[in-house]
Amino acid sequence: MECTKSHDTLTNFKAELLAQQQFDLFESLPKRPYCMDEKPGYMLIRSKAIAVKKPYIQVNSPVTTIYFVFDGDKDDAALSWFDENLPAPYWTTQNPENGHAHICYKLEIPLHTSEFSSIKAIKYAQAVYYAYALKMGADLSYSQLITKNPLHPQHRTTYWTKQAYSLDYLADFVDLPKKLPKKLEMVGLGRNVTMFEKGRRWAYTAIRDYMHHSSSHDWERAVRAKIEAINNSFEQPLPYNEVKATTKSIARWVWHRFSYGEFSEIQAKRGAKGGKAKGEAYAEKRELAIKLKCDGLSYTQISDQLQVSRRSVINWCK
Repeated sequence: MECTKSHDTLTNFKAELLAQQQFDLFESLPKRPYCMDEKPGYMLIRSKAIAVKKPYIQVNSPVTTIYFVFDGDKDDAALSWFDENLPAPYWTTQNPENGHAHICYKLEIPLHTSEFSSIKAIKYAQAVYYAYALKMGADLSYSQLITKNPLHPQHRTTYWTKQAYSLDYLADFVDLPKKLPKKLEMVGLGRNVTMFEKGRRWAYTAIRDYMHHSSSHDWERAVRAKIEAINNSFEQPLPYNEVKATTKSIARWVWHRFSYGEFSEIQAKRGAKGGKAKGEAYAEKRELAIKLKCDGLSYTQISDQLQVSRRSVINWCK
């Protein structure tokens, strides 16, 4: 009798835990996620209430990554994490016919993929994701846009843990690569990094053509055109919301920090105060040169932007 009662209690607890995880997943979905009836097939955009009834669904918002999803094509892919002594995933969704599976880890802190300040975190996340994909033998070209819907009965879904992990915790189980393969720049989180890096480096130089005679709106339009061109070069372009958010982040950051309308005004005010102001302006240029070099600009690009000699830039950055 006691054994039966304990078993019922455990069963009820598991059912409650499963219901909570499913509810949390539903709450975290984009408002209008991409979804599909079959693969290959046409991607649809529907409300959450409709999308969750489809076999395939988008679980990450366009500018926020909450879940790391891996695509395993082996017949025992759902347990590839266990075979490699990796932490238990949030869930696995398996094709009951061939065993192929999607393995999902939930991040403790969502990763914002369009914020200027997040570029280092995105690169770190990309390295962690790559190391896990390599360890589990997952598809390195998988975009993570659409996954097997864990709320759909077509798939064999197992919720392994309710634990969300930090990137640092996940990184403790793998060897992070010192450098990622070139091909990863065009897939997954690599697209975010590539779009951001190429976009901001172009913006650092292009701002000179806009800062004296154009409005910030003209500048933002120019940045958007550049970001769209970069995104269209990907085999699987990022959603437009990503393009829009990245455009705003780069355009506003560069306009406010590298617009020489503002910079020249500061210099003029300091120049009126004499030699001390001149020294401060010199120090500010030097500090800016070092920052730009850390951001990946060449000595020539920095000298053009700061309107100083290339030799001065080299000396400042030693």
